[in-house]
Amino acid sequence: MTNTTAPGVITCKAAVLRKSGEPLQLEEIQVDPPKSSEIRIKMLCASMCHTDILCCNGLPVPLFPRIPGHEGVGMIESVGDNVTHLKPGDIVMPLYLGECGDCLNCNSGKTNLCHKYPLGFSGLLADGTSRMSVGGVKIYHHFSCSTWSEYVVIEANYAVKVDPRVSLPHASFLCCGFTTGFGSTWREANIEKGSTVAIIGLGAVGLGAVKGAEMQGASKIIGIDINDFKHEKAKAFGITDFINPKNSDKSVSELIKEATGGLGVDFCFECTGVPDLLNEAIEGSKVGLGTVIFIGAGLQKSGELNYIPLLCGRTVIGSIYGGVRPQTDLPTIVEKCVNKEIDLDQLSTHEVSLAEINKGFEYMKEPNCVKVVINF
Repeated sequence: MTNTTAPGVITCKAAVLRKSGEPLQLEEIQVDPPKSSEIRIKMLCASMCHTDILCCNGLPVPLFPRIPGHEGVGMIESVGDNVTHLKPGDIVMPLYLGECGDCLNCNSGKTNLCHKYPLGFSGLLADGTSRMSVGGVKIYHHFSCSTWSEYVVIEANYAVKVDPRVSLPHASFLCCGFTTGFGSTWREANIEKGSTVAIIGLGAVGLGAVKGAEMQGASKIIGIDINDFKHEKAKAFGITDFINPKNSDKSVSELIKEATGGLGVDFCFECTGVPDLLNEAIEGSKVGLGTVIFIGAGLQKSGELNYIPLLCGRTVIGSIYGGVRPQTDLPTIVEKCVNKEIDLDQLSTHEVSLAEINKGFEYMKEPNCVKVVINF
């Protein structure tokens, strides 16, 4: 094993995407040592998210060859010279957002979109290069991560230490989906006790929003999904009502209003990214008082938003990672998992090895699938 004082190049296996829409290939790649402010992580566990499907289809930017994956947890193998807050042996979550604590946005306390460590779409690290290659050919990262590789290098600020009392799969789930939904209920929407809430789409993001709404004290939590299997799952997280739009000729917004005496809800979370549902979420919120939070990653173009409903006093918020600040807020969510206030066992439905990654995509199409865990 390479020593931590003078790390060298590591050859390992990774799931490589060569072309948009093609199956991934398990290949031997080379992972460079970390530069001064970076860490190299030996991945222990990862998971699959619908955003990874978008990545494999070339969205938002078609960069190939590429290693997808942005959820996972691993052990630090080596660190760069200027990394002082992390050390080899630490268990960390590699994230796609950082938090410097000093920029205008970080100092505001109002957003998790840091100027110094932003959400990156270039497929490269901060210095404009990649730490991964195959046969001398550069491989692009997915955001800052690429967790579907046995080893990965990221900027140290994008990593958060994991409490050892949290299981590896649960830590992986907190890297994106569940945290995005859960965080949005208090970082973006700030749901008030007794509020009415609708959540469109009951995947990991939606279930996170359900749990967050329950813990914020919402009186009515309406879960909406075309998959009846999600009803029982969502009940475990806190919904009070379930709507399957396929069982009615009415629109989603009409069904929401029907369930709220014609008024609509105080807060509506759109967790699918399906263009037509963005307007349904707006229409399903209260005139004058409704707040709509867009947190679903769907198509690159969202279509046209209906302007008149927006003029009628509604507020629309766009959100990345639920507004959760990695260094400031994420430890709070982790602590709730440790204390069993949040139970993520219901999310895990399927497991694959890294070599079986394409089978994982097949599992994601099954109606009973919520999260696929990748074991290394």
